[in-house]
Amino acid sequence: MPPERIPTDFNALLGLYRSTLAGRRVLLILDNARSSEQVRPLLPNHATCLTLITSRDRLTGLIALDGARPITLKVLADDEAVELLRRRIGAPRVAAEPSAVEALVTLCARLPLALALVAARAMTQEDLALATLAEELRDERRRFDALDAGDTDGGARAVFSWSYRALTPVAATLFRLLGLHPGTTVSAAAAAALLGVRPSEVRAPLAELVRAHLVEQLNSGRYQFHDLLRSYAAELAAAEEPEARRRAAVLRMVDFYLRTCSAADRRIAPQRERITLSEPAEGVEPLDIAGEREALDWFVAERAAVPVVIDQAVHHGLDVHAWQLAWALATYLERQGHWQDWVATQQAALSAATRLDDRAAQARTHRLLSRAAIRLGRYDDAATHLQRALDLYEDLGRGLGRARTHIVFSWVRELQQRYAEAVDHAARALDLFRAAGNRAGEARALDQLGWEQALLGDHVRALGNCGAALALFRELDHRPGLADTLDSLGYIHHHLGDHAAALDHYEQSIALSGQLGDYYTEATTWSRMGDTHVALDAPSAAAQVWRRALALLDQLGHPDADDVRAKLARLAD
Repeated sequence: MPPERIPTDFNALLGLYRSTLAGRRVLLILDNARSSEQVRPLLPNHATCLTLITSRDRLTGLIALDGARPITLKVLADDEAVELLRRRIGAPRVAAEPSAVEALVTLCARLPLALALVAARAMTQEDLALATLAEELRDERRRFDALDAGDTDGGARAVFSWSYRALTPVAATLFRLLGLHPGTTVSAAAAAALLGVRPSEVRAPLAELVRAHLVEQLNSGRYQFHDLLRSYAAELAAAEEPEARRRAAVLRMVDFYLRTCSAADRRIAPQRERITLSEPAEGVEPLDIAGEREALDWFVAERAAVPVVIDQAVHHGLDVHAWQLAWALATYLERQGHWQDWVATQQAALSAATRLDDRAAQARTHRLLSRAAIRLGRYDDAATHLQRALDLYEDLGRGLGRARTHIVFSWVRELQQRYAEAVDHAARALDLFRAAGNRAGEARALDQLGWEQALLGDHVRALGNCGAALALFRELDHRPGLADTLDSLGYIHHHLGDHAAALDHYEQSIALSGQLGDYYTEATTWSRMGDTHVALDAPSAAAQVWRRALALLDQLGHPDADDVRAKLARLAD
């Protein structure tokens, strides 16, 4: 579904989910469920839907309260267990040690997970006798009580312990602390922060974990856990790491993400307003982001991790880190079109800032939430956030904050087709930026004012204001501002009848937006360029650029895609 139709409120999201399934013949598979509570909201409760749940938990609550029918999966038969080993480690080795194979099958209680892990170790240590593996199982006999009882989770824990207990102390500590990382993958630098060492010092213990098959190294150079191994590591951390050490490790990890994310943000948005970061945590060495390309690569690699790190910061009471990390992530999420993540992270930031009673942080967060709401088409919500931000900035006496808020308010009023108010907010922003001596803000306000004037048909005055904005942005080497203003000037020249100048400005804007990774701005400029090609009686050129706009808007899931489709349809007629 388009992002703007997907609610962020849980109950509304749940209602949409269930209404979408209503009346459909659907087989819903919920794999590896953690608990009855995790599953229950996902049950469709429609006669036409069948739900199949797999879990390591018995889910007795679902059986007792929801009428679920349990199907217990039995262990493998002896011959099936032997066949599993034969397929994994090869028929020659199985045939060479039949007694050891029989012992392995028995000691593993014919559980597929335990057998698969035994086979994996045999495959990676070709010189290791299967009889030796069987002896190791016997040595750990006391840990197989749960395995003998058919508890798959217990079996995994016991089998994992073979590799874990063979680790050096530093690798074992790293393994435990990696259980505190909430992402699906982790970089070496983040692992170093958890351990409190330099990145160069974490390579050896990471390599040891890879050799022990406790983590997997991906082609990207990042590392990942199997889900059971992650749970095992987290369990070990809770059992063997004192609370103070766990909290210190989480602080280092969150601080690493905050400082690296902030450095990456400075590379992709060098003219952006800066905030004073919290005091650095001891033992943290953030990445040195060398340039814009490296910054974008880091954001792509860590996009899934950073939002959950923000949640982890909130969970551990690190509220300053939480709102500041959300702030540092905002530009990337906006440009790349990850607007639902933008809303979620800023809502977490607003809660954190409220608990801190940090009114300046609350104002910033309300302003960012307004921009995210605009991207999702929620203009009334955006206006509410902006009014709250204005009130806070007024109480704090922050003229620049008010100016930045008026800029966004102008945008909202434009989208609500309240153009006179849009002009008024832009003019207020211009006065405030000039009073503060903020030239980048002055350029932004001039562009916004000129754009709104153009929408009202006052193209001559619009040309003057946007031209002044362009000159300032060029002087400041402000590429995002240049991309926006060149787009505005393309629109103005189009309506003044200078179509060649319009195309030239549009092309410059598109090139800059592409460099910045600002997909939405690039898409809207492609769309306007198509209008100019139509005015020049060049329908094939119009169709070509509209298709480019459509591809980007579909990628973003933005409703503006429908407008571009309509243009293409009219062109075809």
